[in-house]
Amino acid sequence: MANTDKEISYSDLKSLIEKGEELVIVDVRSKAEVDKGHIPGSIHIPVGNVESDLSLDPDAFKEKFGMPKPPLDAPNLVFHCQLGRRGEAATEKARSLGFQYACNLAGGYAQWSEKETK
Repeated sequence: MANTDKEISYSDLKSLIEKGEELVIVDVRSKAEVDKGHIPGSIHIPVGNVESDLSLDPDAFKEKFGMPKPPLDAPNLVFHCQLGRRGEAATEKARSLGFQYACNLAGGYAQWSEKETK
């Protein structure tokens, strides 16, 4: 089901992952932050590169990230940072480019990490 909200909760994201739903998770933190831990299956696009990388043509995107470029109507395009602000900015950038269902992981990687270690 397409997400029309601008945020997704940890439990909703976890459910999508467990169901094997079509999903693109974009980590917009710095490389140093990503190197300390990341959500499995996520791709790394620093927040400052979101607009340019999402504007790449499909072949260039696939070559750079090793996966197909999400279509504008991708139902589950999730951005996240450490706490939420950069993820929110990335979500807004993606939506301005036409990715209508882009959303931000509420609580960011901090919440993901905390809940995954319990």
